[in-house]
Amino acid sequence: MGSLYLRGKTWWMKIPRKGETPLRKSTGEKVKMRAREVLRKAESEVSAGERPFFEYSETNYSELVSLIENDYVINKQNLRSLTTRLNNLKYFENFKAHKINSVSIMEYIGFRLQKGASNATINRELAALRRMFRLANEQTPPLIEKVPVFKMLKEKNVRKGFFEHDEFIKIRENLPEFLRPVITFGYFFGWRKEEILTLRWSSVDIKSWIVRLEVGEGKTEEGRTVYLNDELKNIFQELWNNRKEKGIILPWVFPNRKHTDRVYEFRKTWNKAFEGSGIDHKIFHDLRRTAVRNMVRAGVPERVAMLLSGHKTRSVFDRYNIVNDNDLKNAQKSIDNFLGTNLGTITNLEQKKSP
Repeated sequence: MGSLYLRGKTWWMKIPRKGETPLRKSTGEKVKMRAREVLRKAESEVSAGERPFFEYSETNYSELVSLIENDYVINKQNLRSLTTRLNNLKYFENFKAHKINSVSIMEYIGFRLQKGASNATINRELAALRRMFRLANEQTPPLIEKVPVFKMLKEKNVRKGFFEHDEFIKIRENLPEFLRPVITFGYFFGWRKEEILTLRWSSVDIKSWIVRLEVGEGKTEEGRTVYLNDELKNIFQELWNNRKEKGIILPWVFPNRKHTDRVYEFRKTWNKAFEGSGIDHKIFHDLRRTAVRNMVRAGVPERVAMLLSGHKTRSVFDRYNIVNDNDLKNAQKSIDNFLGTNLGTITNLEQKKSP
């Protein structure tokens, strides 16, 4: 059984533990009856082998950051984007975890809006913060008592960046030769950049020219299979032949310029390809949007398009503002048929009005 004792005007509690130093902690209460309630709660948690609630107050924001950084490394996610978000989340760097609540989160949103950040950017930052709390809650024992409520902002910025085919061809020609296979694969299948850059030959069936991501690979961790078309078959065959001729056996499908490693970040080279091209600047992710749109325009069922590109939910078609042109044409035919059959055409209506 625990006990209470006074230190100054505040009641403290002492809870014995088998084979361990007794827990001593302030109840934060000056009224003994309230202090006894705090003691009873702590006693029940200790007797159940749980972490006492008051220890959650010791978790710092920096500990949460370490959790998400490790999580990104383990799951091979893009640390560059995380670093950008963490730089803005330094707003919380002097906070204890339990002090980050719905109130402080709303204050952060107001702070970022004043700095000119978009709703989408703020939502990505809040998603990272929420991920930190969920990771902390999954630890054994948990580092936090509960995950705060996160209310995301409405996003109005529909993503509209697409490549027309002639634009893709021109930008590809403006890029160094070693990058052309990368963007060609992205143009046809819409994989994420990191999924393409980290693609290994062990995932390629060079006899049938089939590329497979096994379960657990890629961002969605779901298996994925694509069949290379003739253009990509030729590209992959050339990459395979170069690999053998140079005698540099790399596991990566897409080597860098010197064939010493895989391709990593190429943002400056990408941006330079647009200079003087007469084409509005686009980001690599626009290849992903383009691939999905092209599949839909070609009549590929949405479910199949999602399997090829690695999207988990159908909402991508809404976010990318992708419309099936055939559906629109069929809708117009249905409208015309309805009006012509039931109401008569506008021309017929006008004729009826004439004397």
